[in-house]
Amino acid sequence: MPIKPIDLRKLDTKTDNLYEAVVVAGKRARQINEDNRLEFNQLVSTMIPAVEEDYEERGNPDQEKVSLQFEKREKPHLQALTELLEGDLEFRYKDSE
Repeated sequence: MPIKPIDLRKLDTKTDNLYEAVVVAGKRARQINEDNRLEFNQLVSTMIPAVEEDYEERGNPDQEKVSLQFEKREKPHLQALTELLEGDLEFRYKDSE
């Protein structure tokens, strides 16, 4: 996977300052990661575990296939930064009342 540099000046234009952009992207990345984790657990829970006669530990091929599909996805922090840079990510402050 090649390294993709991000221009910090572009991040600074989307928010009031760079630190705010990092916090917003971090919170969104946690949301994306949680959604991915729930989706993965749902897929794995529907699979029937492979029962074998011998007692050797072997992986479930279906579960390994799903795991590889999830590993090939774009990482949550990159998805969050892309959403922020493209303007797809909306954020607001909590009311201080």
